[in-house]
This record gives sequence, C-alpha cells and structure tokens, in this order.
Amino acid sequence: MSKKSKKPEDLEIHPLVKGIVSPTRVVPPFIALPNYAKSGIPTPAKRGGLVCTPDVIARMRLTCKAAARILKLVGESIKVGITTDELDAIAHDAYIAEGGYPSPLNYHHFPKSVCTSINEVICHGIPDNTKLRDGDIINIDVTIFKDGVHGDTNATFLVGEVHPRVKELVEVARKALYKSIDAVKPGARVRDLGKAIERVVKPSGFSIVETFCGHGISEDFHNALYIPHYYDHSARTLLKPGMIFTIEPMINMGSKKDEIWDDDWTAVTIDRLPSAQFEHTLLVTDSGVEILT
Repeated sequence: MSKKSKKPEDLEIHPLVKGIVSPTRVVPPFIALPNYAKSGIPTPAKRGGLVCTPDVIARMRLTCKAAARILKLVGESIKVGITTDELDAIAHDAYIAEGGYPSPLNYHHFPKSVCTSINEVICHGIPDNTKLRDGDIINIDVTIFKDGVHGDTNATFLVGEVHPRVKELVEVARKALYKSIDAVKPGARVRDLGKAIERVVKPSGFSIVETFCGHGISEDFHNALYIPHYYDHSARTLLKPGMIFTIEPMINMGSKKDEIWDDDWTAVTIDRLPSAQFEHTLLVTDSGVEILT
C-alpha cells in the first residue's frame, strides 16, 4: 500500500514570486551557434531514423562530459543567499570555457543559459534575482551545444537544512531515474522505462508529472523520440543500439498537475508543493546502456 501523499504539517511553504531578470548574456563570436541562436526558433528536427551514426556518438560522448562538468561546477556553487542569476552567470562562463554554446539561451526565446527550478517549480525556471533560502531545493538543468551536438543533464540540490519529507522526494526522484536507466537495453520498449519509474514512485505516495517527458537528442536539442515517465501502453518504440535520449522524471510531493506562469516558461505544481528531478543523456549500446552525462 502506498503512503498518502500530502503536505507534512511542519513543512513551511513560501510560494515563489517572479524576480527581476537581468539582460541576456553575450556569447563570444568564436563559439559555434545552434540554428536557433539568433532567431529564437529552431529549425525542424531532421527526418529519418533515430539511430545515431558513429561520428555523432563520438561527438556526443565528449559534449555530454562537458555538460556533466558544468552541472558539477554550478552545483558546488549553491549556497544560502546566492541568487539564481548568479548561478546562471557561473554556468554561462563555464559553457564558454568548455568552448560550447548554452543550448537553452534563446531556444524558443528562453532568456538564460540554464534553468533554475526552486521548490514548487517543476521545470524551466528562469534565473533572476531570487535568493536561495535555507531549506530550499533547486534543480539546475544544463545543456551545452558543442561540436554540432547537444548534451543535456540536470540534478536537484539541497540548500541548507531541508525537511525530511522533501529530502525523501529528492531521493525518490534520483532512484526513479536510475531504475529507469536499468531498463534501457536493445529490444526494450519506451514504455518499459515509465513502468520502472512508476515502481519506484507509487509506493512513496508521490506523483509523476505527465506534461513533460524525456526526448531524443543529438544534433537537434529535441527530436521525434519521446520518453514518457509513466507507463504509457502506446509508447511501443523499440530501443535500438545507437539511440540517444534523455530520461528526466519530474516527481511531485502532491498533485501531478502543473500550471505555467505568464512568462510562458516556468512550470509549477498546482498545489505549490515541492517537485524534484534528475536527468541523464543515455546511449543504447549493443548490450545495454551507457550514461553519457
């Protein structure tokens, strides 16, 4: 029997409000740009198979390692009192130091270089002058464009002393990701990944966001391969060696439902209870899976 999902009586909720967003950061001219960097609108994803060539796989390995290094650097900078805009600045400089472009920047006009999602923000939080407080959780979502491909990863970090039930939420989100990764192998179906996530999340009493999903990624930031984080019988796509995609389950303490702020990006839980998420970019190999990030 699952635990009842509800707000603990001693969990204080301070709903977020939009802060002030600083001007867009500059990318030096020597950095190669993705196709949407100037227009804000990506060209349609390439048609054809979802299996990547050996050349693309080799480039993805290097680019994804760069994404992992950036996430680690930003994570180490998290502390009480720092603003999400300051974290964005740290990430932006790290992208440039890696010789890459911050993939979120101007993707469908997103104004910043990383997504910073605090507490009830499920995903796509825009960095601003909001300061992190003791007891917060924050997800940092990093994607870098380098050598013609994108590498994508994220993690949720604890800020100071965090409520035990919120810590449990974060740990369940982490376990859900890794259990789903265990299900990745040639011949498995996409729906098997959501089933593995459900087996972790349902006993906890938490809920799985269904609005957003994992996605195919390589030369395009997002392609036609969709990875639902819940069991969807219709998600029958067979996994084949050479496929590259993200798994990024978003787990809520309360309701799975979300709503979007009027900035057209920030997705928050409808009941304002916390949400946690972890993400890796993955390669299906001949024998199983390789975590690229």
